[in-house]
Amino acid sequence: QVQLEESGGVLVQPGGSLKLSCATSGFTFSTHSVRWYRQAPGKEREYVALINSDGVTNYEASVKGRFTISRDDAKSMAYLQMTQLRPEDTAVYYCNAFIRGMNYWGKGTLVTVSS
Repeated sequence: QVQLEESGGVLVQPGGSLKLSCATSGFTFSTHSVRWYRQAPGKEREYVALINSDGVTNYEASVKGRFTISRDDAKSMAYLQMTQLRPEDTAVYYCNAFIRGMNYWGKGTLVTVSS
């Protein structure tokens, strides 16, 4: 059974940093890409970042240079290091994997950027 579980979301001040984690199980993590998405209040879910099985990364334009996606294949974990946080980064953050033709999502973790 494929499972993804995000953690690490909290209230943080503008300009602050935060690291989100995505714990996975039920599939061969090392051979799959992992993506982070986010959904702000009243908005559609949007792509944030991707890391493939070779460690190659890609970022949505507004987070490039501020966010870093990484993975630990030994632990089947993915991470999203976020710096220089802005109020507009406030959202529920989800990790995602596409496995055997299906999209799998975690339940999300809430990040609130506010003073």
